[in-house]
Amino acid sequence: MKRISSLLLVAIFGGLITLGGYKLLFEKGKTTFTWEEEMPVFQTSNKPVSSAGAGIDAVDFTTAAENTVNAVVHVKNLTISKAAPSVFDFFYGSESRQVPQVGTGSGVIISPDGYIVTNNHVIDKSTELRVTLNNNKTYEAELIGTDPNSDIALIKIQADRPLPYLAFGDSDNTKVGEWVLAVGNPFNLTSTVTAGIVSAKARALGRSDQSFIQTDAAVNPGNSGGALVNTNGDLIGINTAITSQTGSYVGYSFAVPSNIAKKVVEDILEYGNVQKGMLGISAPRVNTPYAIENGLDEIEGVYIGDVEEESGADDAGLAEGDVIKQIDDIKIRRFADLTGYISTKRPGDKVQVTVERKGESKVIPVTLKERQSLIVPVMGLSVKNLTEKDKKLYKVKKGVKITGVPEIYRRDGLELVDNIILEVDGEPIEDIQDARIEFGKISRRGKTVITLLNKDGERERLIFQ
Repeated sequence: MKRISSLLLVAIFGGLITLGGYKLLFEKGKTTFTWEEEMPVFQTSNKPVSSAGAGIDAVDFTTAAENTVNAVVHVKNLTISKAAPSVFDFFYGSESRQVPQVGTGSGVIISPDGYIVTNNHVIDKSTELRVTLNNNKTYEAELIGTDPNSDIALIKIQADRPLPYLAFGDSDNTKVGEWVLAVGNPFNLTSTVTAGIVSAKARALGRSDQSFIQTDAAVNPGNSGGALVNTNGDLIGINTAITSQTGSYVGYSFAVPSNIAKKVVEDILEYGNVQKGMLGISAPRVNTPYAIENGLDEIEGVYIGDVEEESGADDAGLAEGDVIKQIDDIKIRRFADLTGYISTKRPGDKVQVTVERKGESKVIPVTLKERQSLIVPVMGLSVKNLTEKDKKLYKVKKGVKITGVPEIYRRDGLELVDNIILEVDGEPIEDIQDARIEFGKISRRGKTVITLLNKDGERERLIFQ
C-alpha cells in the first residue's frame, strides 16, 4: 500500500511539472524561404521630423499614433511538441504525448498587400502563424524568410483589401534625444503606444556585433516585433529586446534600425537569403588588457587590428594600425557604428572609408565583398575561403582552409590548422557559403564525416562524434 501511495504521489508530481512546462514554454517552428517573381517596392519616407529640437509641450504624438496603430499587428505562433514524459510513460513505456504550445508578439505591416516584418524570435520554428489586425480581423500568415543574425523575419497575409502600412524612415538620420513612439500589439489587446526619446544609437548588446537603437520608451514582453516610429509616424526601428533581470521593462529597450530591417527584407525577397557585404577587418575589443595597455580604449574610431586576406579592405590597401573615422557620411566612433552601417550594404557596394594613418587623414574607396571567413556551427572550427596562393599550393580549386580549432581538438592531438576541408558528410565544399550550409545540417548528437587534405597533400577522413 505504501509503495502504491508513493507511486501515486510521484505521478501527480510529474503531471504538475508537465502542466507547468506547457504553460511556460513558447512555441518553436520551421523556417522556409520563398520569394516572388516581382519584388515589391517598400515605401521610404524622407519627410523632416517635426519634433526636431522641440520640447515636450511642443510635440504632438497623436498624428504619429493615428498613423501607426492600424499598421501594427498581433502575431501568434503555434507548434505541436512532445510533452515532458510522465511517470506513467516511465513505468508503462508509452509514447510522449504531443501538446500545443503558443507564443505571441507583434509585427508591422510594411506594404498594402500584406507583407509584415517582425522579429525572428517571435516566429522561430513555428508550425502555424496567425495575425490579428487592430480591427480584430484574423488571418493565417505565410513565413517568407528569416535572418536570425539581425532577428528580423518577414511574413505575409492575404487580405481582401489594401491594408494600412508604415513607410520606412531613415534610421541613420535619427538623432539622440529625438522623440519616438513604441507601438506594439501584445496579448491581442489591440495596439498600445508608449513614448520616449532615443537614448543612444549603434548600441551593441553582449558579444553581438549587431547595432541597435536604444530608447526609454516602455517595451514589455509581447511588444517584440512592434514599431519604433518618429513623430511623423515613419518606421525607424523594430522593437526587439529589453535589458532586465525580471523580464519586465526597467527603463531600456532596443530596436533593430529600420535601414537594417529594410535591407534584410529586400534581400529575402530578391535572393532568398541575406546578402552581407564585408569590409574585411577585425578590431581588438577595447576592454581587453591589450587594448587598455596600448591606449586603444581611448581612441575615437575603430582601430584596425588585422586585415583579412583578399578582402575588400585588403584590395583597397587598408592596413593594420589605421583608425577608421568615417564611412561615407557616417561618423565612426566605435565598432557598432561600423557594423551597423555595413549591415545595410551588399557585396559589390562601394564605400568611402576615411582613416587616420600616422597622423594624416586619408579617404580610401573600398568595394565590399562576401564574407571570407566563418566559425562553423556546432564544431567551432574557424575556416576561410581559399586564396589563389592556397589553391596553387594545395593543387585544388575548391574547399575551405582551417585557420583555428577549439582547445578540445588540440588536446586530442589533432593537427587540423591549415588543412583543407573538401567534403562534409559526402557533400562537396566549394567555399564558406557551402561550409555554413553543410555544417548547419549536422547534429550535436550524430556523427559527422569530414574529408580533409592535409599539409602533405594526403586525403584524410575524420569522423567526429
